[in-house]
Amino acid sequence: MATGLREVRAAVSAAAARVGRDPGEVTIVGVSKNASDDAVLAAYEEGLRDFGENRAEEFAARATLLPADARMHFVGRLQRNKVSRVRPLTHLLHSLDREELASRWMKGPGMPPPVLVQVNVAGEPQKGGVVPGEAEALVAAAAGLGLEVRGLMTVPPLAEDPEASRPWFAALRGMRDRLRQIQPTVVDLSMGMTNDYEVAVEEGATVLRVGRAIFGSFHDRD
Repeated sequence: MATGLREVRAAVSAAAARVGRDPGEVTIVGVSKNASDDAVLAAYEEGLRDFGENRAEEFAARATLLPADARMHFVGRLQRNKVSRVRPLTHLLHSLDREELASRWMKGPGMPPPVLVQVNVAGEPQKGGVVPGEAEALVAAAAGLGLEVRGLMTVPPLAEDPEASRPWFAALRGMRDRLRQIQPTVVDLSMGMTNDYEVAVEEGATVLRVGRAIFGSFHDRD
């Protein structure tokens, strides 16, 4: 079963070239929610190694389905009572949005997987993430607990025009640059989905969360 992975990779390379970036700096995470197992395995066969899910049950199922060298990213809002199920399988948690979750993420065998702090750049009430003014405090609290905070994540307001996302991506990049002076591990920017990932690359994204463009029409929105 063919996927759009090659097309996404080509678009990422073109976007990176437009701003003088190395496309190798950008990790493509295939968000496979609602996609069939065959589609997920086809993407793996085409070379995709990073996969994302936003629900704990589907996350665990995908981790079991995929070979051991696949890297699993949890990209949705995580309830505390699901942490023990998700944590052992996670390469990177994209959605740290509160200190109580950071405390729970610390608990368990071995070192906790690294995290990204989710920032609600536009302050939309229906979305998770801290408001921009609280991001520094959460980064500091998580790092103080012993977590490796790798960077920031955001989901900008939904818009048909990809350019509408550019100011939000630029704002997150500026926030990352400021926080990096305080916490040097804050490097990554997880931003950009099917509708706007090329703009995200131009604005400095290091991680893209792409579903529909890779797996087809399995997604209501990714």
